[in-house]
Amino acid sequence: MPTDAYPMARADHATDAHFMARALALAARGGGWVSPNPQVGCVIVRDGQLLGEGWHARYGAPHAEREALAACQRAGADPAGATAYVTLEPCAHTGKQPPCCEALIEARVARVVVGSADPNPLVAGKGIAALRAAGIEVTEGVMCAECDAINRAFFHFITTGRPLVVAKYAMTLDGRIATRTGASQWITGEAARRRVHEDRARAAAIMVGVGTVLADDPLLTARDVEGAGQDGCLDACRGTRQSIHQPTRIVCDTHLRTPLESQLVHTAQEWPTLIATSADDPARVRAFEDAGCVVLIVPPGPDGHLSLSALIEALGQQAIQNVIVEGGSALFGSLFDERLVDRVQVYIAPKVFGGASAPTPIAGTGVACPSDAAVLEGITTTTLGSDILVEGNVRYADTSKEAPCSQAS
Repeated sequence: MPTDAYPMARADHATDAHFMARALALAARGGGWVSPNPQVGCVIVRDGQLLGEGWHARYGAPHAEREALAACQRAGADPAGATAYVTLEPCAHTGKQPPCCEALIEARVARVVVGSADPNPLVAGKGIAALRAAGIEVTEGVMCAECDAINRAFFHFITTGRPLVVAKYAMTLDGRIATRTGASQWITGEAARRRVHEDRARAAAIMVGVGTVLADDPLLTARDVEGAGQDGCLDACRGTRQSIHQPTRIVCDTHLRTPLESQLVHTAQEWPTLIATSADDPARVRAFEDAGCVVLIVPPGPDGHLSLSALIEALGQQAIQNVIVEGGSALFGSLFDERLVDRVQVYIAPKVFGGASAPTPIAGTGVACPSDAAVLEGITTTTLGSDILVEGNVRYADTSKEAPCSQAS
């Protein structure tokens, strides 16, 4: 029976926003697990009544639309003539799963409400065109900003081939990341630290420099995440023992100085661990590989350290769509000097450490003129206990057109 045999669902902005918000909440449950795919949620509704809902739970699993349609079937609800709310344009190609637009057409829904357009060249308007060609009404751009935000990393990766690089650090009001003695635990409070672990659980990878490994011997796992093991986490694991998604842990280690007895190496059999190095030492490389680490050989840059631009390109080739960099200052400085940071997350604690020798977040060469500074755009601020999280996308100055820096006051 053709779709137009069913009454068309009426568009109502408030109703559309309400159900799209629900679809967004579902999409978030796939965070971390679905990479390098996007996070997608779907809600199917008729006459204001929820018939079925679903989300993309993990890479390789059924997509959100098919999960929602399966939920309708389990509930004995016929989706014909209903409205499907989808956070991302339904796919129109066959990958690990068949096209979702075909499933919606076969289910004879009357209307599809879409949050974000999909920039993937394999989709890019083809899904919406297929729905309309089948006589289905399509409403685009509902809660577009929110739907775009949840897939910021995916959009960046699919359009550039590179992971979204996020510089994350905590500092005091006077810009210190440790005291003059090197003590840094803790700058921020529990609420901020909990948010860090939530973001880790959604990330594809966490990156540090070998200096951080030598100084702190970090584990770099997601722990004590509120809500972990519920809803999408356990469903996504499909019965495995691991209930929290763990990112790939990456160490930038030019000369392969990471201790074999470090926590990262000791747990490499349990959680994915990648050592990026320029060292030409087959025996030492083999020792790390025997411990369960993946060793990635990266050519050195002009300064003798491993080329960070080559590393970021290599991570993109491995389909790692986002990387949270957690320091230290030398690594941050090099990333900013090479204009490789795409986004910043800075936690600011209401404390003052003082001390001329106390370390600051960003080392490296830096800029010569204030007009050459990297600038944050699309800034958001979040209060976490007594701390403040400032986030934004990085825009770099066009130094080729800038006049010489003036020193006049």
